[in-house]
Amino acid sequence: MDLLVSGLALAVLAIPMIIIGLTIKWTSVGPALFQQQRVGLGGRTFTMYKFRTMRTGVGDEMLRELIAAELRGEDTSSNGSYKLDADPRVTPIGEFLRKTSMDELPQLINVLFGDMSLVGPRPCLEWEARMFPAEFQARFAVRPGLTGLWQVSGRSTMGTLEMLHLDLAYVRTRNLVGDLSILVRTIPSMLRESGAR
Repeated sequence: MDLLVSGLALAVLAIPMIIIGLTIKWTSVGPALFQQQRVGLGGRTFTMYKFRTMRTGVGDEMLRELIAAELRGEDTSSNGSYKLDADPRVTPIGEFLRKTSMDELPQLINVLFGDMSLVGPRPCLEWEARMFPAEFQARFAVRPGLTGLWQVSGRSTMGTLEMLHLDLAYVRTRNLVGDLSILVRTIPSMLRESGAR
């Protein structure tokens, strides 16, 4: 299913993805595609693809501090969101792509390559994986997903610890019917801007 759906989706979305890439190139300096090392199945790293939504040459210190605070149990929410509020690194077109989750379309390539699945835990950064408490290591027993239980349960309205608990719940109960349900619920969740940032 992963191979079939990702292959068909890439074929259907090829022209829109080219247009998105050209728009990114025209509106900000830097490449259209953003490549980053993420942690996947069995704790192995892979190169994940996304459309670039940030200015080039910016750091992630603010994000590291945010994740660390959430893992300590601190309430970091702002205006109902656990994402960085008014992140100055994000470009105008990047903000739109993030709200609609269109920045994640290139991850279909990762699904086609077998690094990711259509449904699974969010692919985390290497430094995030090192910060996660040991009780959540089971999230790496499955491939990370293009979408998942976290995305359809609130997205950025949920903190890191809540996301990790949803990851464990998914791993323990996952089945084909559940995956299909998550896929069906993904589009409505993308259209609800209240859950995106």
